[in-house]
Amino acid sequence: MGGGAWPTARLGQTGPMPGLAFLALVSSVLLGISDYLGGALSRRVPLIIVLLGSQVVASMAIAARLLVDPFRGDLADAVMWGSIAGLAQAIGVAALFRGLAIGTMGVVAPVSALSVLVPVSVGLATGDTIGPLLGVGLAVAVVGSVLATGPEFGRRRPAASGDYAFVAGRPPRRAAQSIALALIAAAGFGTSQVGLARGAAADLTTTLVMTAVVVLGVYIVAFSAWIHVRLRGAAARLHRGRPAMPALVPMRIRGRDAVAIASIGMLVYLANAAYGTAAQAGTLSVVAVLASLYPAVVALLSWRLLGERLRPVQTAGVVLVLAGVAAIAAGSAA
Repeated sequence: MGGGAWPTARLGQTGPMPGLAFLALVSSVLLGISDYLGGALSRRVPLIIVLLGSQVVASMAIAARLLVDPFRGDLADAVMWGSIAGLAQAIGVAALFRGLAIGTMGVVAPVSALSVLVPVSVGLATGDTIGPLLGVGLAVAVVGSVLATGPEFGRRRPAASGDYAFVAGRPPRRAAQSIALALIAAAGFGTSQVGLARGAAADLTTTLVMTAVVVLGVYIVAFSAWIHVRLRGAAARLHRGRPAMPALVPMRIRGRDAVAIASIGMLVYLANAAYGTAAQAGTLSVVAVLASLYPAVVALLSWRLLGERLRPVQTAGVVLVLAGVAAIAAGSAA
């Protein structure tokens, strides 16, 4: 869910690229919209509710796949790698949504796209070599990250209206937290990509189902812990004779918020389905580059809908990060 597409293609595949390239681009657009919605909603709705609600919808969509392709619990590799991917994805999505909620979306999203470095590093550790394009991409992405994130630590922003995530008077700390969360998201998504790719080699459906089940399980446990903490806090306040909010959720979940939460889950499922179709039948170098452009969608939406403004050096850094990620994706797939 969110933050990246599933690398299920084999190297050297070719196909009718115009339509497949369009599907990969659609995947980026859908992932970008879902990430923007997740970050924006997490500014006014508790993060765990956004995560759990959207994952329930995504899991239901993935479960429909079982009607045409059965689950193979006897395939140990698919079960193991799917579980690893699920744990990493749960952490990555939670970190990304929180980072987008408290930071500058146009910076956080591109930094999270550095997730591509994880599968590339694994490939290098297992014998892959660094080609010219891959090497240039790595250097450009690192330079772009420094340019994009550096000014954040000196930026001063007022708290957003109705936004409980921002703490007035401490923007440098929030900036540091958002960048750290973006890096955690990148590590989570990259690890998830590796797990999904390894598991898909045994059985794609089993891997995807295990991933969805583990993500859902992690969020159910987190939601239960969140409820427990709220109830204990309310009981302690009542014991001291202070008023305590009886509702488990600190604010009313509006109908449009519920629709948006459900949309996040469905958008991620559709994005990954579009990517999987393109990657399994198309040229991986082209598909991977187009599918890595989702942070540009997040940055565009945050600029248009939230009025975010980046400094010129940050804009240059974001462009370099996206160019570097695209080069890394093309270089590692070539």
